[in-house]
Amino acid sequence: MSGFHPKGLDMLYSAFHAQSQLLGSLRAWSQAVDAGLSFVDGDRVPAARSLAAHCAVLALSEITHARPPWRIDSALVGGVPTPVTESAASATPFATLRCFKVSSSTVRPRVLLVAPMSGHFATLLRDTVRTLLRDHDVYVTDWHNIRDIPLAEGRFGLDEYTHHLIDFLAAMGPDAHVVAVCQPTVSAFAAVALMAEDEHPCTPASLTLMAGPIDCRVAPTEVNRLATSKPIEWFRDHLISLVPWNLRGRGRRVYPGFLQLSAFMSMNPDRHAEAFKNYYCHLVAGRADDAELIRAFYTEYLAVSDLSADFYLETVDQVFQKYALARGELRVRGRRVDPTAIRRTALVTIEGERDDICAVGQTLAAQDLATRLRPYLRTHYVQPNVGHYGVFSGKRWQRHIYPLIRNVIHVSA
Repeated sequence: MSGFHPKGLDMLYSAFHAQSQLLGSLRAWSQAVDAGLSFVDGDRVPAARSLAAHCAVLALSEITHARPPWRIDSALVGGVPTPVTESAASATPFATLRCFKVSSSTVRPRVLLVAPMSGHFATLLRDTVRTLLRDHDVYVTDWHNIRDIPLAEGRFGLDEYTHHLIDFLAAMGPDAHVVAVCQPTVSAFAAVALMAEDEHPCTPASLTLMAGPIDCRVAPTEVNRLATSKPIEWFRDHLISLVPWNLRGRGRRVYPGFLQLSAFMSMNPDRHAEAFKNYYCHLVAGRADDAELIRAFYTEYLAVSDLSADFYLETVDQVFQKYALARGELRVRGRRVDPTAIRRTALVTIEGERDDICAVGQTLAAQDLATRLRPYLRTHYVQPNVGHYGVFSGKRWQRHIYPLIRNVIHVSA
């Protein structure tokens, strides 16, 4: 595998990068035109508003590779907006342990929010962070874009991801709590099991797994069927590329973020087309607030991050094809993960009734694996009428799911 060089896809990545640079000048011109036309009275000159809207749509369609800012300046604490400070609690070449705190006279529980490495940046969990900040200090695994990390920094696979969680929990200290969203629920579960077996002093007091693929054999979704439709060699040969020479991570094998984005968008192409159409119509009609909601979403959604080829292929192989954790066969740096070692960490599993990525039952499977955990340390909840993203963002997350997680954390603190 290490000697494989998918020339066709390498050329595609280089062509995509070159095209992005060429289109950058066109989008810059569009933004300038849009800004210039903002001084024109659109009610008197409808054509000006229409042209400005066209330019804004073109500017919004740009795929970027830089992490958007977190933009978390305040949080509601007891219903009162309270300033938030952001800092880096720890860092490696591959991730920064981002810390968000509010000024408080009381000691608040510390929560490690484990973000997915799935083609987007951790800022996709901005709403999750803001909500958790109501009652907690929040630490986030802010993963770096692998295409910006030189080859000299070494490999990054599933083992390295899992050990990042152990190291970050050690940096946070004893009695912290973990909330893992989607893909990293497997690594979070493995990390806690390894720490529990070692009687690590920083083994977390609670572990919340949200909409994650603990056992993809349960009610397979279209995503799961796609992962098992081809051998792992197919994914290696058709989806892995090399970072172009003019980027810092030149020569590193990656699953390009723009391919992952294309896969996501192809699942609901009509929905995205309708969103851009609505964006244009809102701008033309002067409905700035409605347009801003769409703009904010796609600015975030179209910011992509490449995945390390090792991490991507090992995740497909171990999680989605071999079901290694569920079968008791998952190993981290050669060591078998023993779920029965988890005895004192409260376990919360959360699922969305309409989740078409991680179906109901896939995350619940974690409860069956932790056989030595007593009933009073177990909590499972299915949120009605939400899909995958509704589990960790939006009104139902804030009103129904978060209070349950908060209560478990505070009882376990």
